[in-house]
Amino acid sequence: MLNKRIIPTLLLKNGSLVKTKKFKNFKYVGDPSNTVRIFNELEVDEIAILDISATQNNFKQDLKCLKEIAEECFMPLSYGGGINTLDKAKKIFDLGFEKIILNTAAVSNKNLITQISNIYGSQAVIVAIDVKKNFFGKKKVWISSGKKNTKKNPLEWAKEVELLGAGEILLTSIDHEGTWQGFDYDLIKTVATNIAIPVIAHGGAGKISDISKVINYSNASAVALGSMVVYQKKDMGVLVNFPKMNL
Repeated sequence: MLNKRIIPTLLLKNGSLVKTKKFKNFKYVGDPSNTVRIFNELEVDEIAILDISATQNNFKQDLKCLKEIAEECFMPLSYGGGINTLDKAKKIFDLGFEKIILNTAAVSNKNLITQISNIYGSQAVIVAIDVKKNFFGKKKVWISSGKKNTKKNPLEWAKEVELLGAGEILLTSIDHEGTWQGFDYDLIKTVATNIAIPVIAHGGAGKISDISKVINYSNASAVALGSMVVYQKKDMGVLVNFPKMNL
C-alpha cells in the first residue's frame, strides 16, 4: 500500500477548538496553539484548520489566532473559513499558511478559485465539498457549514472546480462526520475515480481499518481526521493523538 497523507483537521469556533457531529453538537476540545504544539511533537504530515464561525461572522477571520498557530506549527498548514476575496487569501498566505480552503465562496464566486490558483498555484487551492442527503435521499453539495443546499451534484461540482484551477478537494460527508462509523466510501470513490486531482477523504473515521478502506477501496489520495485525533475513543475524553500505521 502506498504511503498516504493523514491530516488532522481541526475546527475553530470563536478562537477555540471544537468538534462536531454532523456539523452540529459543538464540543470544546482545547486551545489551538497548544494542540498544534502536540502535533508538532507527533510529527504529523500536515494540518488543516477550518474556522466554522468565520462565514457566519460576516466572513471575518481571527488573524491573531491564526498567526499564533502558524508561528507554532512546523508542518504544512492549510486554512479555510471566510475566505471570499483574493485579499483575504493573501493575508492567510502571508501568515505562513501553504494552502487555503474554499467552500461557500467557491460556489458564490467561482472566479476566486482561478484567481488564487493563477497567483499561488493550483497546489495552494483546496475546494471543500460538503455533501449531505436531501429529503429525498439524494446526495447534494451544501455550503454555509451545512446549512444551505446548493442542489449541486458532488461529482459534477468536483469536475467543475478542477477545471477552474483547484489543486485538491476536501470531500466531507456531513451525514458521517463525527459519527465514528466509517466514511461514505461510495461517495469518495465516485469522485476520486473520475477526476485527476487528489481527493482528501473526510467524515466518519473511527478506526484504522476505516482509513485503509477509504484509500484502497475509494481511491482517496489523503485522509483528514477529526474525532480520531482529538478524542481517546468514541464517547471518551479529549486526548490529542495521531494513529500509528503504515499506509
